[in-house]
Amino acid sequence: MTGGCEGLKVKGVLAGDSVIIVDVDSARRLYACGFYGQPVGVEKPRGAEFDAPLRLSPVEAAYLAEKGVLELVDSRGEPAGVEAVRSLLSSSERFEKLYIVYRFLRDQGLVVRSGLKFGADFTVYRRGPGLEHAPFIIHVYRDDDMLDPVELVRAGRLAHTVRKRFIFASAGKGEVSFLMLKWFKP
Repeated sequence: MTGGCEGLKVKGVLAGDSVIIVDVDSARRLYACGFYGQPVGVEKPRGAEFDAPLRLSPVEAAYLAEKGVLELVDSRGEPAGVEAVRSLLSSSERFEKLYIVYRFLRDQGLVVRSGLKFGADFTVYRRGPGLEHAPFIIHVYRDDDMLDPVELVRAGRLAHTVRKRFIFASAGKGEVSFLMLKWFKP
């Protein structure tokens, strides 16, 4: 479900397109229980030994709020619910698809992090960053999106170069579907 976060309750402040866990002790505990968020100003944290607030992405915040781990408040300290995160991103038509895939992967016990540096939506770990390299890169598409053959080759070459499996994910009608690319030599 949420890794080792059972019983954990943290407070996060809506700030722009993010949620910030201001209390450093809470930030450390949340990061330690499932590699959630990114410590502000720390590029590659080595465990939960950092002295900084934690920035959660909108999908992380929505997931943790839905699971009852995260209590959201606005900048005035007033309670805000999961819908506040969703309305924050109402301009992003992809948010719901990203969230469905994120929730599916997290509920399977996988650690899901940003895939931006690979030009994708997510990187996915079985155990977590710092414990292994992410074996998967995932990009989320709508069911009706057309995949360009050049994009397929680009994704396959990228994944091969960084020794990861590239997966196209699609969320629709209550289902999540995956298509994985794997290089092979005939």
